Amino acid sequence: MTEPAPVDELAYEDARNELSEVVTALERGGLGLDESLALWERGEALAARCTAHLEGARTRIEAALNPDDDEE
Repeated sequence: MTEPAPVDELAYEDARNELSEVVTALERGGLGLDESLALWERGEALAARCTAHLEGARTRIEAALNPDDDEE
C-alpha cells in the first residue's frame, strides 16, 4: 500500500474526497482502535485543509468584489 499524500499538498477536491472516504470507513466500523484513531486524525487534518482552501477562496472573492478595499 502506498503512503497517502501529505495533507498540506492536497488540492481541495482531493482533500474533500479523501475526507469522505475516511468518514465512510469510520462509520462502517470494524477497525481496531489504533487504525480508527489514525483515520480520525487524518480526517481532522483533511477537514482543516478543506477549510483553509475555502477561506482562501473567500478572501480572493471578497478582494475581487471589493477592489477599493486594497487602496486603504
